[in-house]
Amino acid sequence: MFFKLRKAILNGNHAALTPLEDMSAGRGQAGEGPPPNCQKVFIERDYSEGTMVKFQTQFPTELESRLDRPLFEYTINQLNNYFAEAERASCSTYCEGCLACLTGYLIYICTETHYEKCLRKVAKFISEQNDRVYKPRGLLLTNPVMRGLRLIEISVLDRPAS
Repeated sequence: MFFKLRKAILNGNHAALTPLEDMSAGRGQAGEGPPPNCQKVFIERDYSEGTMVKFQTQFPTELESRLDRPLFEYTINQLNNYFAEAERASCSTYCEGCLACLTGYLIYICTETHYEKCLRKVAKFISEQNDRVYKPRGLLLTNPVMRGLRLIEISVLDRPAS
């Protein structure tokens, strides 16, 4: 019995659950990401103002029955604000760079960069949005850092991939 169960787990033959049931069973949590067999909606980067990290605010039609447009726009605008803050040059970021050069970048063993602090804010915001807005609607917002800052991925947990 044990070997059959082990073989089924290794082959991925667990009970046929929907991705939403997978999430509630503890699989596909924040560290692992969404289940691979669900529909995904992608929000592309907006390069109209240059190469800074900014995402398009155009509402995807796949989410019309699931999510209100103002909630979606708030999420994207807030993420865009966090990334704008991360890339903003200030006196403190210049001093941080000079101090890094003077210490041979050993200062970064002890402290975080301004950019890393902003990325931590992004991760916290996405986690809060998932808990309050997206997961109750059967959606999961993936941190853009996990996708190389190329796009935002929204997984529709109860729809199979097409």
